[in-house]
Amino acid sequence: MSTEPERPDTASMSPAEFEVVAAPPADGSTRARLGRLTLPHGVVETPQFMPVGTNATVKALDPDDLRAVGATIVLSNTYHLYLRPGHARIAALGGLHKFMAWDRPILTDSGGFQVVSLGELRKIDDDGVTFQSHLDGSYHRFTPELSIEVQEALGADVAVAFDQPVPPASTSPSALEEATVRSNRWAARSLAAHSRADQAVFGIVQGGLDPVLRAESTRVVADLPFDGICIGGLAGDETPAQREATLEVVVNLLEADRRPRYLMGLGSPIDLLEAVHRGVDLFDCVLPARVARNGQLWVPGGRLNMRNAQFSDDARPVQEGCRCTLCRNFSRAYLAHLFRAEELLAYRLATCHNLTFTLDFMAEIRSALRTGTFTARLPELRARAQPARSSASAVQSE
Repeated sequence: MSTEPERPDTASMSPAEFEVVAAPPADGSTRARLGRLTLPHGVVETPQFMPVGTNATVKALDPDDLRAVGATIVLSNTYHLYLRPGHARIAALGGLHKFMAWDRPILTDSGGFQVVSLGELRKIDDDGVTFQSHLDGSYHRFTPELSIEVQEALGADVAVAFDQPVPPASTSPSALEEATVRSNRWAARSLAAHSRADQAVFGIVQGGLDPVLRAESTRVVADLPFDGICIGGLAGDETPAQREATLEVVVNLLEADRRPRYLMGLGSPIDLLEAVHRGVDLFDCVLPARVARNGQLWVPGGRLNMRNAQFSDDARPVQEGCRCTLCRNFSRAYLAHLFRAEELLAYRLATCHNLTFTLDFMAEIRSALRTGTFTARLPELRARAQPARSSASAVQSE
């Protein structure tokens, strides 16, 4: 059990109100919880997955598609929108919601991951990051203050503190400690710079796989009046076991904390399930859409590679009973044809399916939490989410 004091309830002063609808069971069999996050543009039932709309669009989909797949919140990228078309232009055009015609909640990440991932194109110091644009080589500088300024101009429901993530498993101890201490300082600067009353702001816990650094960062961020807690620096080069051990450290310290917990960058169904089991509420990742564009379609217990010749004459839907527009209207053979012909419709239909699969899976998890059957249903849910370890060519494992 956590020995941390309960954090003050600031929901009445916040544009992000989070309610735990069903707490984890007292027997400790799971830390999964059912929640409701109320934001200026709508309600997000948790646990929830956020499709990624990097450039103010989820690739290949329009807002009607997003509503159809069941998205209630999307993520857009501060770094990319700062470079193109520019946050000032988006603000002048009415803000990000109007710009992308999306009337539901939006979260913008800080741009930290993209900026610090530029390798030789960037230089980090205690004040911020100087980097070259990947688009044209022009020089720019991001600080916590500028990241918040850009996010306030975009006008998303949730802004995120600027940080310095590093690969969790392959970073040296000294570099990890330096990045963690810097991220902790940048969290406070981000919060101090934020002034938009109708926008929530989340802090980010770093620390790699080091339990001491993770615990210290968790305490630092949790002691600040953020509206939510991001768990960063995972979903990288760590193993699932390492990730789960790190989540245990963080969630144990946040056990009495009333704010939502958001694990950044996680998107595989089995990984989502295991993180929910350990007490996480929100997720985002490009994975469902990215693998869809490569012809990989998620189905219960595995995935189908629609570029395989065996689907050329397959009249069945990708997944029986799936409610997505692909499965309701088209065959595997038709989708296989679209991929071979390099028709753009292939990307839209496949992305609609994978996001529907992911969001329906999250809804199934919430249903189990609502009825108190989550722990009992874990084997069934794992079987649905885990790619089959099969040699059959129709099923591709991770």
